Amino acid sequence: METVEHRASLWRWTVGNGVSWFFLTIDRQGADTLSATALMRRLERGSAKGFGGLRVAARIGNSRWQTSVFPAKDGSWWLPIKAAIRRAEGIGEGDLITFSVEF
Repeated sequence: METVEHRASLWRWTVGNGVSWFFLTIDRQGADTLSATALMRRLERGSAKGFGGLRVAARIGNSRWQTSVFPAKDGSWWLPIKAAIRRAEGIGEGDLITFSVEF
């Protein structure tokens, strides 16, 4: 199992109907590690699953949960942060967050 620790600002993506999702971006070396793992798993399985996502265990502060990270066109990866985690950790849009993902 590998762990990527990272620090990023929480950002919001709002679609045309007003629905918003919140994400943390994993870039640089962390993104390279995730991309390499995703490639190896694709080669093993023969196909990618769900938008090319990779299952991870994520942690922010005392909160830990299972989710997926998703590749972005610029080579970074996006970690979705659900409302329950934002409330539990007292974080909001624009906050600089230290987090980790295990995969």
